[in-house]
Amino acid sequence: MSVLAPPPSGTGCIECLAGGGWWLHLRRCITCGEIRCCDSSPAQHASAHARDAGHPVATSFEPGEDWFWNYAADAPAQPVPLSPPMSRPEEQASPGPDGRVPRDWRRLLH
Repeated sequence: MSVLAPPPSGTGCIECLAGGGWWLHLRRCITCGEIRCCDSSPAQHASAHARDAGHPVATSFEPGEDWFWNYAADAPAQPVPLSPPMSRPEEQASPGPDGRVPRDWRRLLH
């Protein structure tokens, strides 16, 4: 019997939501389930979480994507079984969240 990674913390980057920020794409920590924003996003919360929390592996939280990444090794990681949901809701805007994305968002990406 395989153990499932914890369920996601929500449908958006927990730090961007708390601090009034916005994201391009979302990543899910397979250790704790927290959702953070990708390295193309202005705040790059997923890689910071991997480094600061010592949780190196994340997976995409975008619809239709099923890859895993090890930030410490800077390389793909082995997939692990996940608790649902597997992605943010398809109807949720990307970038997001609605109402916080600046008009010139493309210029602000990394």
